[in-house]
Amino acid sequence: MDNVAEIKEWYKETLAREVIESLENNNMTGLYVKTGEEARERVLSLIPPGSKVGYGGSLSLDQVGVKDVLRAGNYHLIDRHKPQLTGEQKYNLRKESLLADVFLMSTNAVTMDGKLVNIDGIGSRVAALIFGPSKVIVVAGINKVVPDVEAARRRIKDYVAPIHARHLGLPLPCAETGKCVDCRDALRFCNAVVTIEHQYEKDRITVIIVGEDLGL
Repeated sequence: MDNVAEIKEWYKETLAREVIESLENNNMTGLYVKTGEEARERVLSLIPPGSKVGYGGSLSLDQVGVKDVLRAGNYHLIDRHKPQLTGEQKYNLRKESLLADVFLMSTNAVTMDGKLVNIDGIGSRVAALIFGPSKVIVVAGINKVVPDVEAARRRIKDYVAPIHARHLGLPLPCAETGKCVDCRDALRFCNAVVTIEHQYEKDRITVIIVGEDLGL
């Protein structure tokens, strides 16, 4: 039993190495770090001082603490979580983020064959992933790795969405049933489904896989 932790780390590194190879085949950069702290330092190493930085809503980014460092450092953070912002101001900041130098986000799932699968409500997060910012940095816990796109969609619909709805206190059907019922609720956030199968501009997207569970 003394070497269980070591074996678990070996397994995570082996899993990540296969995903990273697939990401590279899809014109994306893949990296592996063991901890959230290492992830934060790696993210910061990829952002030149003075950069305009946008971000998508992400518990993973909150957990690694990268936004707090950016707020305090020599960066222009497009920060829609400043206190007392109006809804219109937040919306405009989302649009401004599409022209950022760097966009930070997590992903709802990353497949073994190197695809990023995301479901979004407004669509600003997936829009920036597809086009706009010069560089996109994705921070994903090892818990986000799934076998394929179908498994990714099941994970998102029947796990991420219900938990996220309850976390936000939204009265959505999935928050009661624990699974997607394909609702048409006005508050529904499963509106835009995007799968990045390959990146047109090589290495525009960097995916940092973290050997810890992060986010949902």
